[in-house]
Amino acid sequence: MTEPIHPEAPEDYQLLVPRDWFRIDLTLDRWRAQLKMFVDQQATRRPMPAEAKQELWTTLRNTAESGVAQGALELFLRTESAGGVATPATLLISLLPMRGPLNAPPKELAEALSARRETVADVSVVPLPAGETVRVATTTTLDLYVQMPGEAGYLLLAFTVPLSGIGSPLGELCEAISGSLRWV
Repeated sequence: MTEPIHPEAPEDYQLLVPRDWFRIDLTLDRWRAQLKMFVDQQATRRPMPAEAKQELWTTLRNTAESGVAQGALELFLRTESAGGVATPATLLISLLPMRGPLNAPPKELAEALSARRETVADVSVVPLPAGETVRVATTTTLDLYVQMPGEAGYLLLAFTVPLSGIGSPLGELCEAISGSLRWV
């Protein structure tokens, strides 16, 4: 009996993200300086009280630190404005290695995520050009767990669109960004 043939695990990924999204490489020690640059740019473009600037910095820093602790690779930020309020939409990309018995097929992962969700979310398995994907959507978040070739685990694309929501043109852009994912 022969073992099933699995393509090799990819060395990297490519993702098309529009130029107006600010990229922060979370694998480098300088991510805090990059994040500060983003916050300073936002404060220059949209005059904001010192407390609002500090709150923005704290929220984004906590997001980045939490992401780094959980294997995040990159953080993309795009300012979204509505009613005089500017809030960043985010894309946090994380590597979730799951080899051997930890590697759950997408259907099983979807069932586990569905059972564990505390909020109302639409959980489904969808095909993307990069592979089978578990899609978890709420009104303002879209998490896409893209199965990596070679049973290496999943790449998580976690979008947050706090103002306009996932059903907006920005939400459609998030879907398009995820559809551009390619393995290298």
